[in-house]
Amino acid sequence: MKLFLVGPMGSGKTTIGRRLAEELGLDFLDSDHEIEARTGASIPLIFDIEGEAGFRKREKAVIDELTARDDLVLATGGGAVLDADNRRCLHERGTVIYLQAEADTLYERTRADRNRPLLQTEDPRARIEALLAERDPLYRETAHMVINTGKQNVRRIVEDIRRRLTAENDRH
Repeated sequence: MKLFLVGPMGSGKTTIGRRLAEELGLDFLDSDHEIEARTGASIPLIFDIEGEAGFRKREKAVIDELTARDDLVLATGGGAVLDADNRRCLHERGTVIYLQAEADTLYERTRADRNRPLLQTEDPRARIEALLAERDPLYRETAHMVINTGKQNVRRIVEDIRRRLTAENDRH
C-alpha cells in the first residue's frame, strides 16, 4: 500500500500522515524532512541559497525516489504538485489524498511558523489565498480522494481516510 498526501502548508499532511502510517502499520516519510536530512540544510536555507527552482529540483528527485517505495505514507510539500512529473508519479504509483482546508484555517495553523519561506511576506494570509488559487486545481487533478481537514480532529480524519480506503478496496 502506498498513500501520498498532498495539500497546502498547514493542511495536516505530516500530522495526519504520521498517525495514518502508525494505524496502518506503514512507514511514514515527509518529503521536506527527507530533503533537509539529505542536504543537512533547512528548507528556508535551501530557498535562500538555491531559490525556489533549486528546491523544486531537489523535491522532484526525492518524490521520484520515494514514490517507488512500498508500504509507505508520504507527506509531500505543498508545492510538490507544481511539477507535472511529480503529479504523474504520485497519481500513478499510489493513492493520493488531498488534505484540503480553507485559507483562514491554514493561516491560523501556519502564522507563527517561521520555517515556511513562502509565507515570509507582508501579508501571509493573502499569500495563502494566492497559493490555494494556483494549486487547488493541481491538488484535485492529482488526488484520488479529497478530505477536508478544517474542523475535524486528527483521529476523525484518519478514521475517515481508513473508511474510504476500505470502501475503495471493496469496490476493486
